[in-house]
Amino acid sequence: MPVEIRPVSAADQTQWLALWQAYLRFYETELAQEVTDSTWKRLLDPAEPTNAALAWENDRAVGMVNFIYHRSNWSIENACYLQDLYVTEQARGLGVGRKLIEHVYATAAANGCNKVHWLTHETNATAIQLYERIAERGGFIQFRKTM
Repeated sequence: MPVEIRPVSAADQTQWLALWQAYLRFYETELAQEVTDSTWKRLLDPAEPTNAALAWENDRAVGMVNFIYHRSNWSIENACYLQDLYVTEQARGLGVGRKLIEHVYATAAANGCNKVHWLTHETNATAIQLYERIAERGGFIQFRKTM
């Protein structure tokens, strides 16, 4: 399946939104519409540190990745947090997720980041199989408190 990865543009909102909503359903969560609207605006704003790309098969988006550059107290260079990754069920297992992650790697490197990192749910066994082939586990356990 020939897939092209490219950064989102304003014309991609409908395709991105469909993937975003499918991603939220996958994780059995909902967000207020104002959060989705804000996220989309940030993705298009060159002054924001957040970015997105879509995987295209012909004229249909089959995957998305959202990522954020951020400072680190452990390096001079920025780091890149790959926050959201989603591939449609029909395109899973065909290398689309890998291509999206490799796009983030290349984009982060071109923008001077020294690492890309992300989380996944412990039950996401399919994704974990991919991640273990293309990255390393840091050994850290996430803790959080919602405010």
